[in-house]
Parts: sequence; C-alpha cells; structure tokens
Amino acid sequence: MLAAVEHTAPMTTFVLVHGAWGGAHGFHLLRPRLRAAGHDVVTPSLTGIGERVHLAGPWVDLSVHVRDVVNVVLHEDLRDIVLLGFSYGGMVVTGALDEIGDRVRELVYLDAFVPDDGDSVVTLAPALAAVVPAPGADGLGAPWLVPGPERHYDDPAEAAWSAPRRSPQPVRTFTEPVRISRPVEEWPLRRTYLRAVREDVTGGAFAAAAARARSSAAWHYAEIDSTHLVPQNRPDELARILLDLAG
Repeated sequence: MLAAVEHTAPMTTFVLVHGAWGGAHGFHLLRPRLRAAGHDVVTPSLTGIGERVHLAGPWVDLSVHVRDVVNVVLHEDLRDIVLLGFSYGGMVVTGALDEIGDRVRELVYLDAFVPDDGDSVVTLAPALAAVVPAPGADGLGAPWLVPGPERHYDDPAEAAWSAPRRSPQPVRTFTEPVRISRPVEEWPLRRTYLRAVREDVTGGAFAAAAARARSSAAWHYAEIDSTHLVPQNRPDELARILLDLAG
C-alpha cells in the first residue's frame, strides 16, 4: 500500500495583481523568492493583456479585470490572503473587495492607484487621460487600444526580456469607474502602501495615494528606492517587505 502523504499548508498565500500593459510574467523575479520562503504565490493574468492578449477586445473593461481576480480567489478557495495590486492593479484589487474582502488579511498597494467609489484611471491621472483615445460621437470605429509608454528597468537584460511582452491595453479599463461599497480605510483588514520614490509615472496620482496612506493611522507605509517597475527592479527588497507582512 502507498504511504499517506502529509500535506502542509503554505504559511501565506500571496495573490499578486499586475499593472497596465503588463502581465503575470512581470512577477517572474518575485515569485521564486516568496516560494522559497515556503509561501504560495498566485498571479492572475488580466484579460486582453500579457499572456491573455489574444482575448483583447473593445468590450474588456475594469469590471472584467475585477472578475478575473475574483474568480481565481473563489475557484481556488483562497482565504486569509495577502492581496497585492501593482500600479493599475490597485484599481482591480479595490474593485474586488466587495466580493472577496472577507478573504483578505492584508491589502498591499505597490506604487498603485487607491481609488474611491466612482474613480477611474482617467479621473485620477489626468496626465494619462491625455493618451487615452476619445470615442467617436457615434461610437463606430472608435479606437479602443491604448499603447503603453516606455518604462525604466535597472537591468538592460530585463528590459530586453520585458519590452516584447508589453501590450496595448483596452481603453475601457482606464475609463470605467471602480465600484466599492465603502472606502478602503473602512475594511476590517490591514493596509500597506509601498511607494517607488524615484518617479511618478501618473503625473501625481501615486504621490497623492502615498500621501493618503502616510496621513492615516489606518495604513502602514514604506518607500522603495526604485523607479516604477519595482517587482523587476527591486525583487529582493520587495520580497523582504512582503515576507515581513506575512509574519
């Protein structure tokens, strides 16, 4: 007879949500560092970008991306998770709270938007709104893809690996407002904001989110000496911070 195999549950499950024009592959340096410490790591891919770029279409909006994350958490029955939203991913994790907030132990915004109900990327970041195509008056033939801007990588090899994997993003992910029943600060979970201090790629929205976190006792706050792409530029430092949060 086969001997019974004892399965030990991971200490913590991290659910990492990537940003705009990216994909789950953007966490390829971070994942092994967390797993080496004995944790589980789940990196949902958002519809229409990254490895799911073949599903892009004008119908893809913020609600679809929220559903991408909610379904992974529910179908995998993940609980007591550390939920991280990177950059645009902050919009997604915020929109997911009404359905999976009771499964979240720690909510982490990594150089990310922290929206309130009714906010969208274009209302929070007017500088980004300037590159978002406006629909035509009748909606016919309206442009629906937003090309990604250049990003800064510390390692030229990482830049060469990542650049071909960046993809345009469906416009409605930027224009649809997020829906959340109460402000992030009122949810019964721990909140952390991690700020990349070398640049603000939104023209001020991430600085405003960081100031919101610094000024509130409801948040923990930390800074990382990096440009925006922290998971690829500072994976060791980011892993150390997340492991401290996991306890």
